[in-house]
Amino acid sequence: MARHPELLIPASSLEVLKTAVMFGADAVYIGGEAFGLRAKAKNFSMEEMKEGIAFAHEHDVKVYVTANILAHNEDLSGVREYFKELKEIKPDALIIADPGVFEIAKEICPEIERHISTQANNTNYATYNFWHKLGASRVVSARELSLEEIREIRANIPDELEIETFVHGAMCISYSGRCLLSNYFTGRDANRGACTHPCRWKYSVVEETRPGEYMPVYENERGTYIFNSKDLCMIQHIPEILESGIDSLKIEGRMKTALYVATVARTYRKAIDDYQKDPALYEKNMPWYLEQISNCTYRQFTTGFFFGKPDETTQIYDSNTYVKEYTYLGIVGEERGGTYRIEQRNKFSVGETIEVMKPNGENISVEVKRILDEDGNEQESAPHPKQVLYVDLGMPLEQYDILRRQEAKEV
Repeated sequence: MARHPELLIPASSLEVLKTAVMFGADAVYIGGEAFGLRAKAKNFSMEEMKEGIAFAHEHDVKVYVTANILAHNEDLSGVREYFKELKEIKPDALIIADPGVFEIAKEICPEIERHISTQANNTNYATYNFWHKLGASRVVSARELSLEEIREIRANIPDELEIETFVHGAMCISYSGRCLLSNYFTGRDANRGACTHPCRWKYSVVEETRPGEYMPVYENERGTYIFNSKDLCMIQHIPEILESGIDSLKIEGRMKTALYVATVARTYRKAIDDYQKDPALYEKNMPWYLEQISNCTYRQFTTGFFFGKPDETTQIYDSNTYVKEYTYLGIVGEERGGTYRIEQRNKFSVGETIEVMKPNGENISVEVKRILDEDGNEQESAPHPKQVLYVDLGMPLEQYDILRRQEAKEV
């Protein structure tokens, strides 16, 4: 039987959190400046976290904070102080992988729910029950589980224990994300938030008696990216996901842009709502979901482990680049004299056709009529990233609309 699904969206910054909220998230997961597994993301200061939680709660959206490093001795005192700060700003849950960190959270802020990260290798119902007895309210399933295994877990755990599962985004090549490659090659520990993504690098073979002689392992003349998985996408399998007993549908991407977050959140939101309203409506709108989900940057798609173990078709052997169909230009802010504030992210010009992406599913093509700087001076283009501008697109806009430009497709 299907449970009420939560759509859980990542956010790398306060701007992206607000975008996720406006474009359909039921919950958002974020990281602070320490103890999460995305140290290279912008992440949140304590003040930003406080503001983000308040904004989300005003819109009936929950916020979960990641604290899922695999802690070393030197981390523990800092973890304790961090949780004391989080106790004051009241996130809805902490996402934790390390048992020691879990115990500290239970001691310092027992009123905040504790969720068990996928990093904890949660592959069977006995593990779920173990964490439930210790006080966890939710366990994030390992990505190596099939839907059949998840259904069996659901049947063998308490009804109140929630299952959270990744349904979209980049796939880590290591078991439940516990990777040694980054630490070995660069000294940056993936399990403490500093992954350099060596699984996306290009590799060759060297025979030990022939140092410096690189022998490529290749599918074509460009070489091979032997660890380079396609991205997970389950938009075509919402019925199976919901019927498996999963409570929270999680999107990967805590280093992604607001455009990515808006696109994925809006598409999955509509797909879930359509299916719950009428399965026939969900099937009817499938072409729209597939078109929209391909509008954000991605690395081809796979269904991962959900329907059995992946094979060679789930890997990309000839490139480590993303498919990019749209460029992110900015988010609409307040109105001023018929123009709208944006913090510009990529270049665009007066007279150019761009697109307004709205939370309700509309995509509206518009012409850029005017671009003004903060002092009201008109300019022909917006060449400098992060410049604050005011734009006239010849139509009324709403705060949190996304501006984007479609890229020319190769023929």
